Amino acid sequence: MIAERGPGVSTEQIAQEAGVARTQLYKHFTDAADVHGAIVDQALQLIHTELAPLWNLHGTPLEMITSAVDGHTRWLADNRHLYRYLGMHALSAGDGPHAIRDVKTTIGTHLTRLFEHYLALFRMDTRVAGSVAFGVVGLVDSCTAHWLDDPRRLDHSEFVALLARWVWRILDDTLRSGGVELDADAPLAAPDLKFPPAPE
Repeated sequence: MIAERGPGVSTEQIAQEAGVARTQLYKHFTDAADVHGAIVDQALQLIHTELAPLWNLHGTPLEMITSAVDGHTRWLADNRHLYRYLGMHALSAGDGPHAIRDVKTTIGTHLTRLFEHYLALFRMDTRVAGSVAFGVVGLVDSCTAHWLDDPRRLDHSEFVALLARWVWRILDDTLRSGGVELDADAPLAAPDLKFPPAPE
């Protein structure tokens, strides 16, 4: 339904889709935010299941970056309404555990762990890992949002190559600042870090 009607779908439309009156819908939920929160919960289970395989990375640094960027941007292109719906409602469902529902936060946290692994391996300061990780997530997310709305946009392969190159330059600059020069085209062993499951 969100894919068809967009991220601004109303509780009345949700009730119609469920085949019940809006008043009946509220017998099961406290208010509209509760309805949207339940949809967010189900959507995030689906999203985490679909995104997790994208983070089974291997190969050279540039291949790993390209693979992750390609899969993530392709998923966003195919599910743009659902992702925007999450952006509208994921953080309005409450505080505490609900705050980690945001997909960007989950990806940023996973990348932070990944970067910490490599920075520690190269005996560098791991405290920069979070800033680098969330900077990369912000870059990819904002650029992809613009790309999806741009009628003159690059084709997907060109866009992925551009983003992957930018991401690599951020990582390369971070490594060089610590005296590490890594070949973007040389195989790099990936740590066994599982993409985190969706919150229960």
